[in-house]
Amino acid sequence: MSRIGDWIDQLAGQTLVVFGDIMLDRFTYGDCNRVSPEAPTPVFKAERVEEMVGGAGNVARNIASLGGQAILIGAIGEDAAGDALLGAARATPGLDPRLVRATFARTSVKNRFVAKQQQMLRVDEEDIAAPPAETLELILAELDAALEAGAVALVLSDYAKGMLSDEAIQRACAIARAHSVPVIVDPKSRDLSRYRGATVITPNAKEAEEASGLSCATDAGAADAAQALAAQSGAPLIVLTRGAQGMTVRDADGRVHHLPTTAQEVFDVSGAGDTVVAALALGLAAKAPVHIAAELANRAAGVVVGKVGTATVSAAELHVACHGGGPDGRMIVDLAGASRACRAWQEQGQRVVFTNGCFDLIHPGHISLLSFAKSQGDRLIVALNSDASVQRLKGPTRPVQSETARATVMESLRDVDLVVIFDEDTPLECITAIGPDILVKGADYAEDQVVGGDVVKARGGQVVLAPLVQGQSTTASIARATGQTDG
Repeated sequence: MSRIGDWIDQLAGQTLVVFGDIMLDRFTYGDCNRVSPEAPTPVFKAERVEEMVGGAGNVARNIASLGGQAILIGAIGEDAAGDALLGAARATPGLDPRLVRATFARTSVKNRFVAKQQQMLRVDEEDIAAPPAETLELILAELDAALEAGAVALVLSDYAKGMLSDEAIQRACAIARAHSVPVIVDPKSRDLSRYRGATVITPNAKEAEEASGLSCATDAGAADAAQALAAQSGAPLIVLTRGAQGMTVRDADGRVHHLPTTAQEVFDVSGAGDTVVAALALGLAAKAPVHIAAELANRAAGVVVGKVGTATVSAAELHVACHGGGPDGRMIVDLAGASRACRAWQEQGQRVVFTNGCFDLIHPGHISLLSFAKSQGDRLIVALNSDASVQRLKGPTRPVQSETARATVMESLRDVDLVVIFDEDTPLECITAIGPDILVKGADYAEDQVVGGDVVKARGGQVVLAPLVQGQSTTASIARATGQTDG
């Protein structure tokens, strides 16, 4: 497959086993606008609580959201938090929890308090303890059964809470080896030799520096660290995540690849490493080369850090991220990318607006149309006529600006979320494929004259006519610029 995005559809249906430290992520959202009279501390007013599966469970959630099937294996306590965690896991499509209820430790809980998208405090409830022999036997039996039934990869998600003891790691790797499936490890130990038997290890820069004693501040340093980690762990593949500096990947032949970050705007890094591991594991399970699987993981991480909370990435969102990029997260994409983006936004409850035109020379009338269109919903997709299409509609002297130039200008405008170029004389094919909620056209059209209006309304959407700005047109602007008018 020639393009990175072509691999995304190969992730769907891959069944992976995730084994490790499982916890409950609890987010309490509220407001904070005063200081307590009792002590110099802010008063947090709780408004709502969200609970989801965290730790190794967040890796499983990301596998499921990317279209895979995740079998989550581990132990949780016989307590209320364990009940909540199990309920959240069972309610997640694509996630199959096979969890042992045990008494050796309580369920780990991360309580985060968030005011106005800013995390103010985290309170952890946990017991760090390795599973006793009888519990480990039950867990490994579940793991063996899942791989025997056809799971194609094993992820070990180590949060240093005790579940992945040395014995648990070695026996899990041995079971995976017996079933000829790769093992992907998200490590937390400075001693990477304890993960011997793994196929790929995914440390972040801090973990890599602690394990290797080498700085990862430069590409050269990260390359040296990756080689050292491969020697220490015995893992043929190393994927080193470096935050704003992207990733460094060491393949099985010892070659090193550096991937720049794709994040546009960072709101929250909670769980970003889990997203990397999930996408990487799915890519390897789909038989992608490690640098391709790592690039998929890199793009997925770039999406998830732009969200608040322990977030996941959908296959549709990953398609958008792999179809190209522009400033502030806006993009020029092909029709498939625009269609997938629309579905992703709609899945999140957002209303998608569509408008179209040649937009040859941007003028105040265009800006007014785009601003009005964006005000009708949450996301705005703009379809531009290609150069060939403009020539057929306007004549051989148009367009003045190429489709690439017009799209570049369009994607820089604050109201525009996505730009797609179409080659037909009308945008009907675009509208049919994308499926927007709202179709906007200028009021110089009657509603029944708007191309694609019937398609949008048949899906329950609406057609909205934007008010015109008098005296503004590209044709008039060109005429004035070339001295063809007295105006």
